[in-house]
Amino acid sequence: MMLGLNMIDAYSSLNAETRWLISAFGGIIMCKLSYEFTGLVTPFIFKGFMKLNKAQKLEWMNRGFSTFHALFVAIASLYFLLISDLFDENAHEKMIIYRRSTLSETILGMSSGYFLSDMAMVIWTYPTLGGLEYVLHHGLSMFAILQSILSGEAEYYTFMVLFTEITTPFVNLRWYFDVAGMKSSKFYMWNGIAMFLGWLVARIVLFGFFFYHMYNHIDQVRQVHMITYYGLHMVPPVLAIMNLLWFFKIAKGMIRTLGKNKTHTS
Repeated sequence: MMLGLNMIDAYSSLNAETRWLISAFGGIIMCKLSYEFTGLVTPFIFKGFMKLNKAQKLEWMNRGFSTFHALFVAIASLYFLLISDLFDENAHEKMIIYRRSTLSETILGMSSGYFLSDMAMVIWTYPTLGGLEYVLHHGLSMFAILQSILSGEAEYYTFMVLFTEITTPFVNLRWYFDVAGMKSSKFYMWNGIAMFLGWLVARIVLFGFFFYHMYNHIDQVRQVHMITYYGLHMVPPVLAIMNLLWFFKIAKGMIRTLGKNKTHTS
């Protein structure tokens, strides 16, 4: 117990850059373990996994650690945004734009390790795992996380954006059902509806609240470093536009799927 506490104290006493390196490495290890775990477990769940081609197996396992990270960071974001008093405006005198903790920095560091790992895989296998939009999305996400960690500013807004990863498991499930030949199943249809609703709440409505909150606290936003200031005014709008474009595609796909389902049942 004492050894663990001493290690925590030693870690907390390190500077932000060193803590980021350690936590980012931890995030990379997390990705590697969940990637390998997905490859080991999937054949017992989906018998057709071994018949998939090399590219499909690669993407299947890649989406495994993508799902793990999404759940991990969404739960952590929910904790910091709603449960912890770190960003409670009535709990501390310190301005919300400057609030942070060792735990919040560690979570952000581990998330940056994920984005680094996934972007490396996307670039290495390009365009197997995604096109330029994925590189842009991951690049902007890493920039936002790094500037937040290194400057100690705007963690509240960073966690708000990271919570949008809660939609990723639904996106991955859609791909899994497709590859497994289950596009006509009820599971595919219900997952599509859940993905539509989740995207609407987490990536459209929440972004609206993001901009409302930021401009309602513009006096605080104006006090941050120049890079943070321009980052807050450039990165979220670009992500919001990408989310809107993807949302229209999701909506059209859901309508098409529901239409086919009605045709089959009539």
